[in-house]
Amino acid sequence: MPVGFLSSDQREHYGRFTGEPSPDDLARYFHLDEFDLGLISQKRGQHNRLGFAVQLGTLRYLGTFQDDPLDIPVSVLQALTRQLYMGL
Repeated sequence: MPVGFLSSDQREHYGRFTGEPSPDDLARYFHLDEFDLGLISQKRGQHNRLGFAVQLGTLRYLGTFQDDPLDIPVSVLQALTRQLYMGL
């Protein structure tokens, strides 16, 4: 995706988390509804289901896939794990 129109600071942070999302952002972008859970349940293995959920929420939050898929804020992982494996 062309990013030439962005400032150097914007280019540096494009496709990356710049800190922990707020509780409101977690509720808005990382909430998994019934449709999401249906898609996620089709994935094999817990690690694949969590990875898919992370990518889904990251795409919603950042508007793109993250450059480094392992650089995920702890609060995102906790919110998604609670929804996927603890039924909350």
